[in-house]
Amino acid sequence: MADPTDKNKEDELAGTEQPFVQHLMELRDRLLYCIYGLVVAGILLSIWPGPAGLIDMIAVPIRAHMPPDAKLIAIGVFSPFFVPLKVLAMTAVLLALPWLMYQCWMFVAPGLYSHEKKFALPLIFFGSLLAYGGIAFVQFFVLDKMFGFIQNFTPPSVNATPDISSYVEAILSLYIAFGVAFQVPIVVMLLVRFEMVTIEKLKSFRGYFIVVAFVVAAVLTPPDVVSQLALAIPMCLLYEVGIIGARYFAKHSKVPEESADSAQS
Repeated sequence: MADPTDKNKEDELAGTEQPFVQHLMELRDRLLYCIYGLVVAGILLSIWPGPAGLIDMIAVPIRAHMPPDAKLIAIGVFSPFFVPLKVLAMTAVLLALPWLMYQCWMFVAPGLYSHEKKFALPLIFFGSLLAYGGIAFVQFFVLDKMFGFIQNFTPPSVNATPDISSYVEAILSLYIAFGVAFQVPIVVMLLVRFEMVTIEKLKSFRGYFIVVAFVVAAVLTPPDVVSQLALAIPMCLLYEVGIIGARYFAKHSKVPEESADSAQS
């Protein structure tokens, strides 16, 4: 039998529906805010360290394993111009990532309940930190070990001087792969929160996830053991972090009525 008090409970989103045109205008405004954020980030990076400075920073890992006077080469005619701009654009996206995610949240926030809004911002903050952590892990650990491993196989008669364009494409793909792979805890917590899986099922799936992690690492990383292990092992550890965090996250992000019912039972 239905609870008569349910009639007195009003949906907090009732009456907040907006016309379709107003949704489009809101989407336009949020996209403009995203563009403004990217422009500001690009201007700041152009001032310091500048496109050339960014290239020098990302070239540190490979130059550490090259002869002292060796430099990366530019085979393409326009590579010296377009490659630094590409690096500048990607770095601007990375710098403005929290702002971009915040604008996405502001667009969907009017359609969220108060208990959903409460955990949306922490997820954005935590997800941004994980993305930054994955990229920093690539820059300061993976690339150094990977190039050291590769250089050991270079014959003495071969002068390894990579092209700047291919080098940038390779490390950008690693940045994206690690930044996305480090979101494993967020995905695990959301799956548990929306009751798509249970924590017990996640624990029983642990062995299969290890296999999945190594398969993903083999697909997304270059064909060397170092980078594959450097991606697969953190994914397995972050899976465990997600299981631990999912219990707390699911408990504190429940609908208020669900929390009261669980407390009475």
